[in-house]
Amino acid sequence: MNKIIVSIDGPSGSGKEKIARYISKKYDFFHLDSGILYRRITSIIIKKKIEIDNKKNLTNFLNSIKYLSSRKHKSLRKEDVSNQTSLVAKSAIIRNFINSQQKIIVKKMLKNHAGCVIDGRDIGSKVFKNAKIKLFIRVKPRIRAERRHKQLIEQGEKSIYSRIFKDINLRDKTDKNRRESPLIVPKKAYIIDNSKSFKNTISQINSIFKKVVK
Repeated sequence: MNKIIVSIDGPSGSGKEKIARYISKKYDFFHLDSGILYRRITSIIIKKKIEIDNKKNLTNFLNSIKYLSSRKHKSLRKEDVSNQTSLVAKSAIIRNFINSQQKIIVKKMLKNHAGCVIDGRDIGSKVFKNAKIKLFIRVKPRIRAERRHKQLIEQGEKSIYSRIFKDINLRDKTDKNRRESPLIVPKKAYIIDNSKSFKNTISQINSIFKKVVK
């Protein structure tokens, strides 16, 4: 099987990561969660109190970072980071930096893996336009809010459903209307409905891979 890049795009809480993990395990692909890169840079910006509106200082700060780890950590999933990430991600300077980091990571990982699966908001439409397989995940905001609320409760965090629902709708609006790389359905992308059981989602994915992957 030739080296393959799979892009997975979709709104916040649509299950992109879970789908990417499934594909990664089934096909022995490296999984890159672009959201972790945005969350990590957001976490650093919060800690260092970097003003993202100050383009000169922001550029100098980003130039000082040679490699941004894609390693996951539970602290990056906290609500304060989640709420700031969409705002940070609106910056063209930051998006260009993250896009560059993704390409560096994928190029490196393709040397030792059959392929890479990358999930995010603009992977198929902007970062990897030539991805072999492009997926776009759809789930209604209500269902996404319910799933996120349940997840936070299970993690022992306080969670108010109405606030989660409001935040998800706000993030959707921000992602879809930002000037730089808005959330859209990439050209030639397969639409995946992840509203039902994961078994149903897997069935859709396997059907696509049978057609494309030889």
